[in-house]
Amino acid sequence: MMDHSEIMGKIIEFADNAHSAQMRKYSNERYIVHPIRVMKICSAYTQDLSVLAAAVLHDVIEDTTYSGQDIFSFLQTVMPLHDQAMTLQLVNELTDVYVKKEFPTLNRSERKKRELERLRKISSEAQTIKYADIIDNSREISGADPDFAQRYLQECHDIVLNLEDGDAKLRSHAQEVIRNAQNDIKDII
Repeated sequence: MMDHSEIMGKIIEFADNAHSAQMRKYSNERYIVHPIRVMKICSAYTQDLSVLAAAVLHDVIEDTTYSGQDIFSFLQTVMPLHDQAMTLQLVNELTDVYVKKEFPTLNRSERKKRELERLRKISSEAQTIKYADIIDNSREISGADPDFAQRYLQECHDIVLNLEDGDAKLRSHAQEVIRNAQNDIKDII
């Protein structure tokens, strides 16, 4: 049986292959750097293998051609049985449902409103990962696209305000990062 770090190494490799040639929108970095940073943020608050694995895999279904079944089939080769289903559940909880492709008649505001209602019902573990995701994205966006960042950071603020069940310290940290990013934008604009 693989140890924790070997398992995470295999999961990072899988996520990197899934994201393939994708690049981060606001930096000249391969996409995988984002999920790794999200996982590292989470690791300061938990060592739960399912949470850390889901942090690395959180954008795979949403942003690649890989399905939940693809992820589950892979997880069966590297993780203990009790962690496989939980990891996939967390990834599914973190995958946006109200996306433009599926709801083309809804504007962004309405899609985000419905997504927020959905996110309110996700598990505390998924909320913790969401805080880390918001922290990483918020740090990156304010300098790169200040106009869009205003809207995005308000959406993040609304999410963190309404998701109260994740790790309290990480939630507080997310609120601080959003506030700082909003202040940075005020200085730019």
